[in-house]
Amino acid sequence: MSLVNKAIEDLTGCYGKVNERHIFKLLSGEHRSPNGQLRTALENITGLPAAELGFVSRGRKNADSCPTPEDDPLYRRTFLAAAAAAGASLTAPSAVRRRLGSADVDRMNAKLAAVVSMDDKYGGTRELQQHAAQLAEETAQLQNTHMASARIRSELYGVAAAFTASAMWAAIDGRRLTEAEPYLNRAVTLAGLAKNRQVLFRVWGHAGIMYRHLGRPADALAAAEAARATSITRSDPLYASLATARLATYHADMGDDRSALRAIGLAQAGYDRADQARHRPPWMAFYDQAELDSLATFAYLRLGRWEDAERHAHRSLAGLRPDLARNRALTHANLALAQLGQGDIEPAVATAQNVPAAMTVNGRVSMLLTDFTTRLVTVAPRSAETAAWLEYRRTAT
Repeated sequence: MSLVNKAIEDLTGCYGKVNERHIFKLLSGEHRSPNGQLRTALENITGLPAAELGFVSRGRKNADSCPTPEDDPLYRRTFLAAAAAAGASLTAPSAVRRRLGSADVDRMNAKLAAVVSMDDKYGGTRELQQHAAQLAEETAQLQNTHMASARIRSELYGVAAAFTASAMWAAIDGRRLTEAEPYLNRAVTLAGLAKNRQVLFRVWGHAGIMYRHLGRPADALAAAEAARATSITRSDPLYASLATARLATYHADMGDDRSALRAIGLAQAGYDRADQARHRPPWMAFYDQAELDSLATFAYLRLGRWEDAERHAHRSLAGLRPDLARNRALTHANLALAQLGQGDIEPAVATAQNVPAAMTVNGRVSMLLTDFTTRLVTVAPRSAETAAWLEYRRTAT
């Protein structure tokens, strides 16, 4: 916050008046059209253009299109510049040892918020993974080149852990699972050094998803239990709700219907108890009722409860924030699977075609669509809808 107000002062000569509430609204996505001064200040701090931070111009509606990173030269220029800057900071540290302060923590947290925003928009691209990993090293390196109080040192370790978790998540989301696993130990170590229970919760949550995709359901369940056991879940029902919702999907993977259904109910009860206005890290902003419904959809699909899965998928789509393009694509793919499970071939194909072609490069989205294609060909190999879908997939990719 102080970093933003100082950046405004550099622009205007007057110290800014941005408060914690303004920052929370920006990080949560509630406010996506900051004024010119604040927009420029945030661009200067993060090194990213306003569009890449998830902001839209005033007087302009959100676009429905979802540009793929590979086709977006601005996206590539942004990451090339950021990577070069991060590399320079690592190879040529300042010869002057100074005392780190809150402004340094704020600066790195602003970059973390930008990374989270890029993940919401594009998903786990390789560029995002590498950028987050470089920022993690840059943040950790500050500890070895400068002096800091115990409090500042702890906060910087927490930011470094969050960057590492972001790199890990980008690799998971992009289905680069062998690249994701090495980040786990590093993230757990940094979170431990920081004594940061929120980041430790996030790391174990990502580990559960990684193990699930690796086909290790028992490890996924254990990681999810580790996330639920962190102390933050006892003080904030929203974290407990997310941990339990993820547990539901892992119980469903293992065929434990009773535990899965119970977990879905507990997750909803925890969400209903949570204070939605409470300040939380930017990476937690994705978890709302729409995300809870999306996780329930995953669980019901694994249980073969197609009607329940369809109902929750529709609810999720109705409540999804417009900036969560990757999550919308995932939910459309899951809705198509739920409709196909009920034998509704034509609606299922129409729903699957709602997934933007640009989002099919995402590893998890691509996996779901491949599953949909396999099931569609099995259920209705000679139907006109199947032929149309196969042609659509051929031309879209």
